[in-house]
Amino acid sequence: MRIFNSLGHVFGGSLLIAGTMVGVGMLALPVATGNGGFFPAVAIYLLCWLFMLCTGLLLLEVCSWMPKEANLITMAARLLGPVGKNICWVVYLFLFVTVMIAHVVGGGAVLNEICGCAIPDWLSMVIYVVIFSPVVYLGTKWVDKLNILLMTGIAITYFAFIAVSYKHVEPNLLLRSDWSKAWLALPVLFTAFTFQVIIPTLMTYMDRNVKKVRLSIILGTSIPLIVYLVWEFLILGIVPAEGPNGLVEAASKGWNAIMPLKELLGNPIVFSIGKAFAFLTMTTSYIALALAYLDFLADGLKVKKQGIKKILLCLAVFVPPTIVALSYPNIFIIALGYAGGFSCAILFGLFPPLMVWVGRYIKKQGHKQQVRGGKPFLALLIIFVLIELSIQIVQEFSK
Repeated sequence: MRIFNSLGHVFGGSLLIAGTMVGVGMLALPVATGNGGFFPAVAIYLLCWLFMLCTGLLLLEVCSWMPKEANLITMAARLLGPVGKNICWVVYLFLFVTVMIAHVVGGGAVLNEICGCAIPDWLSMVIYVVIFSPVVYLGTKWVDKLNILLMTGIAITYFAFIAVSYKHVEPNLLLRSDWSKAWLALPVLFTAFTFQVIIPTLMTYMDRNVKKVRLSIILGTSIPLIVYLVWEFLILGIVPAEGPNGLVEAASKGWNAIMPLKELLGNPIVFSIGKAFAFLTMTTSYIALALAYLDFLADGLKVKKQGIKKILLCLAVFVPPTIVALSYPNIFIIALGYAGGFSCAILFGLFPPLMVWVGRYIKKQGHKQQVRGGKPFLALLIIFVLIELSIQIVQEFSK
């Protein structure tokens, strides 16, 4: 029974991590990488996965130094001082708001398609938020239970989508290659491979068992990597990059990867399964992200998640992003680009190696290292994320 409970925690934790990753970012990946081509996208996928896995393990190391239920605000304050704490506050809020906006817009759009476009866009967004926000209020155990059901649904619809769509793949579309444009997808890739927001919550959920959380991180991030690569193969093999309803046009319209299939294939079965898959993936990351956002606000504001205070925290999590989404319904890809290009890069690319550097070599923390390589490897991670930030800044100024 003890072994079963242990594996159950690891299984649930792995699915929470996978659910955090396999979501809104996945639906944007083929759109963001389509102009660069399939094989460059595969290389960038592997690089981003490895980078985010390393920074996730570094954040786990930092968590092991901290008191129970400490979140990123507390970590930044203790290791990077007041400046680090203030930067963390601003960037974290920007991240959560932008990604939550993308979820509301994307989730509402898919819900509207499921309903046969019989309701207004704004109402579909509101309904989407109203359905799932109570689960987050009920806490981690309820989110975990729903997440297992959603991930089961994702697995079923994912394999069903493969079964009905692979025969539509045109190999010549996969031969497109433009490495210069492939790198421009890094901001969205950072969003798609972000899972670190859930690590402090998992530490509490798993009674601060670092080995179990570490195993959950490795397993939980490997699942989405495989799912992403197959997904990329299918979409880029079916939808051309250029032309009417191509991936370039989809990016300009703020569409997710499912929308071009409706116009190109004219196959209701493929599109229906795609809609179901999109809805489930969107929702898994939405509830996991909202749960992490709730914990972040509770930690940063030093508010106990009880009674009226928890209700107010939930309102702060769900209401502002919904208002923005209702005001700017075409902001899907833009929001994800900003979230990954700046927020994810700073919080989960730059902060973990910086905090570990301070913790290991300045404050002399004695806990076991989760990533080896010493200062040279930490410096390499920092250089990589600075390159990504430079790409995002150049993109912004070139618009």
